[in-house]
Amino acid sequence: MTDATERLTARAREIVAAARDLLEESGPAVLTMRTLADRLGIKAPSLYKHFPDKHAVEVELIAQMLEESAEALETAETAESRTPDSLDSLETLAEAYRTYALAHPHLYCLATERPLPRAALPPGLEDRAARPLLRACGGDLDLARATWAFAHGMVILEIHGRFPEDADLDAAWKRGLRTLHP
Repeated sequence: MTDATERLTARAREIVAAARDLLEESGPAVLTMRTLADRLGIKAPSLYKHFPDKHAVEVELIAQMLEESAEALETAETAESRTPDSLDSLETLAEAYRTYALAHPHLYCLATERPLPRAALPPGLEDRAARPLLRACGGDLDLARATWAFAHGMVILEIHGRFPEDADLDAAWKRGLRTLHP
């Protein structure tokens, strides 16, 4: 697996950073090649020297999300193993996942609300992002998928404001995790 500094030129990284800023500020509808070029102070055709299309820029953003969320989960997993009296590892991972997603809602939605462009992602990145959860589920792939589906559903509903204001989401998270992992 390679990181963006190895995959992309300095100018391509600058383009992706500007795309990320636009996405985080205003959401995916605003992210177009024209608005991206305007943000960078260049003409849109100049972008095509670095990315064949908007989808390629989005793939890099999705790769960033997977890299960053993997780092967040790996950090939570490491902290859990050093703190024996903390919450169990699954709750710690769920908290890290939720915190990351809520801090980057537009990026999270871009990466999770449509098919994952697996073939275009850096090799091994999806597996790296899933590995901490798979370990917390004792290597049970089906349980890890069910747990991720629960976590994703909770996060996406929270991002989209679908819970009542008085909902105790922390309690719902704990109940859901305990139901999946009695």
